[in-house]
Amino acid sequence: MCRHRTSCRSAYIGVPVFVKFATAIAISVAALPSNSVGVNGDGLPKARPESVEMSALRLDAITRVVRRGISEGGFPGAAVVVGRRGSAVFSQGFGKLSWGADAPSVSPDHSVYDLASLTKVIGTTTAIMLLFDEGKIKLDDQVRTFFPEFTGGGRELVTVRDLLTHRSGLPAGRDLWRLAWSPADAQRLVLETPLASAPGSQYVYSDLGADVLGFIAERVSGKKLDALLQDRVFAPLGMTETWYHVPAGVRERTAPTATMSVRGYSLQGDVHDENAHALGGVAGHAGLFSTAGDLSVFATMMLNKGTYNGTRIISDSTVELFTRRAAGSRALGWDTCAGHNGVGCGRYMSARAFGHTGFTGTSIWIDPERDMFVVLLTNRVFESRARRPERVISDVRADLADVSAWAVTAPGVEVDGDPEFRADYATGWNPAPVVRYRSAGCGVSRGRALARRSSGRGSSRSRSVACRSGSSRGKATVAAASSRRGRSVASARSGASRAKVAARSTSVRKKGVSARSSRSTSVKAKASSAKKRRG
Repeated sequence: MCRHRTSCRSAYIGVPVFVKFATAIAISVAALPSNSVGVNGDGLPKARPESVEMSALRLDAITRVVRRGISEGGFPGAAVVVGRRGSAVFSQGFGKLSWGADAPSVSPDHSVYDLASLTKVIGTTTAIMLLFDEGKIKLDDQVRTFFPEFTGGGRELVTVRDLLTHRSGLPAGRDLWRLAWSPADAQRLVLETPLASAPGSQYVYSDLGADVLGFIAERVSGKKLDALLQDRVFAPLGMTETWYHVPAGVRERTAPTATMSVRGYSLQGDVHDENAHALGGVAGHAGLFSTAGDLSVFATMMLNKGTYNGTRIISDSTVELFTRRAAGSRALGWDTCAGHNGVGCGRYMSARAFGHTGFTGTSIWIDPERDMFVVLLTNRVFESRARRPERVISDVRADLADVSAWAVTAPGVEVDGDPEFRADYATGWNPAPVVRYRSAGCGVSRGRALARRSSGRGSSRSRSVACRSGSSRGKATVAAASSRRGRSVASARSGASRAKVAARSTSVRKKGVSARSSRSTSVKAKASSAKKRRG
């Protein structure tokens, strides 16, 4: 072993080139992670795709898809993790946390994102699963069991199952941020919300239903929702980058979601959803922040039927029950890929796959049949430059699910052929603006308009008035021309009628003259004949 840098360098100089090359390869291979590496608090262990029967070449399509989404202005950056058989085979950050040139680059293990509605499954549904395991909550328990005031108008019939499948009859939401003056008042408003339909009669995706589930979990456990999940889920799994309230020292590596909000300040590390903020930042429908690395641990726990790294979080039977289709495409709390027609989870995930999406541009999809998951985190709500950012994130989500399923090469679950990816076409992402033609009096170029404005030769109001008056003059001109054309046509028709009358009169006169002449000739002939007879 060399103790001094100079002596090591001099000793290395005399080594043959092929030995140096072989040594470099050996060091590089040794540096690659293996499946046997255990990780606590640092995300999943990394593995080569081939070691878990996946194709690295196919996984490279993820890079093309995500970069296309960024270049088209759908989101400034993204964190992606794909895992299989307990290991992460693709873990990469793309772009930056915001559009600024000096913004931090995205890291899958350290960049924190607002999960939005992923909170419903990572947080709220998991809390209900814990209490269901303990027998403290039953699926057919009525809400009034926990909140006696939840009655009237059919609300006394709403069950925990109804809330989990979004068939409680509660509306999608209400403006708590406008109406409530405190988190307690916001909770009161949620529990007083009347039903929009009979329980169990129809599907309505409801944030309020998720909030009620959160209230139930808090009342049954005797803990706040964030404390319950921290003690029972996040800490045991080593999810050290997951919170409802982002610590002050973490905000600089948290993706912003708004430069300005109704609260009067920008949002970076504060929940984007205004109703979740009204509920104190800890809500059943939104409020959770995390990294792609932490979510990959959670996804692996779900694939392992409730265990991770030797620690059991939820029973295997409860995981199976809550992730199985229960009503329509919905499982209990979770969504499934069944009936999605390629939207969200793509075309190739199995019918057993389950997951969820979030409004801020997040998603998690887990496929038990392939023992595989894909996590995508973005902040597409932050100053999106695409004309249709919702279309961009929808296509990117579906493409990543398709790539992940396509990359699995294990027999029996292979995807035949080479799929086409939506991002390669970007259909509808940035449609051309509709051109509205203006009248001749309003056709002022942008350059001339700016010149007039800078020189004070015309305000927008005066131009607008001039445009309207010009338009009115144009309409009057068109009307006058139409009137003249109408008079001309009428005159022509009148002339033609007079000509016909005159022609008819002439014909009658001619016939009259001819008749008189004929009668005169006949009389003369008869007189001559009479004279001849008399003579």
